[in-house]
Amino acid sequence: MVKPSKEFEKKLELYIKLIEEKLQSIAAVPNSPDAMVCEAMKYSLLAGGKRIRPVITIACAELFGGNIDDAVTVGCALECIHTYSLIHDDLPCMDNDDLRRGKPTCHKVFPENIALLAGDALLNKAFEIMSDKDNFISLNERTMIELVRTLSQASGTKGMIGGQVIDLINEKRDDVDIQELILMHKKKTGALIEAAASLGCIIGGVIENEEFNKISQFSSNLGLAFQIKDDILDVTGNEDILGKPIGSDKESGKNTFVTLLGLEKAEYILKRHTEVSISALEYFGDKAWFLKELAVSLLIREK
Repeated sequence: MVKPSKEFEKKLELYIKLIEEKLQSIAAVPNSPDAMVCEAMKYSLLAGGKRIRPVITIACAELFGGNIDDAVTVGCALECIHTYSLIHDDLPCMDNDDLRRGKPTCHKVFPENIALLAGDALLNKAFEIMSDKDNFISLNERTMIELVRTLSQASGTKGMIGGQVIDLINEKRDDVDIQELILMHKKKTGALIEAAASLGCIIGGVIENEEFNKISQFSSNLGLAFQIKDDILDVTGNEDILGKPIGSDKESGKNTFVTLLGLEKAEYILKRHTEVSISALEYFGDKAWFLKELAVSLLIREK
């Protein structure tokens, strides 16, 4: 696969600039007695990251002629959900991690109870943003309801939380098979990536048609590829680049694509899902060039 172009890098940089500017405004800390939890929200929300989910939302919305400002707003609401999940994942009762993106995790910087509440607050913040008509330029109430439904379903028991539960149950089990692992990651990681694409489609007025189905094929395969790459990087990655210890999955007894299949087969399946993801975009021709190059960039990423 050809390395992403300079045009791709330039557009990705623009998207991320828009996202970071919006997140800065979302993360503003009020002068009030509850400021500590807002500081914790801000700390985690602005702690870096690839911003892949909001990027996908913006790119899909743009593909179908949706309003970019509205897509940025929705994408940043999604990023609030993602960030809340990371805060909770890192807590001692979950994965008990000290580092996230090379920085101390939220509960290491703030009291554990404040970190827990910061995650809760970010979850609520997402839907506060998405349900306020004043936050949007071109979206009507019916579209807003569809967006809220899509994101809430993807982040609940049918999606991310359901996957997290399966992950916890499967820890240290030696009889997990590949289908159980795929189901877990389609929920835990894949659901929000699929939602990111669906949200962009909805903003662009595309719902439940052939175009929507093709984007769903793209995002579902991309979500699985994203997780497989994470599993591989936990074994082969550079700790300084990743910003977290290498081998943490094995140490905590987690089942991964590498532990179940071995590194060589995991790399083969990663490439295969990436190829299927890109092939789904052929339906759109050159219009989907950015999404195609995004898939390649995630395949060759180092963090």
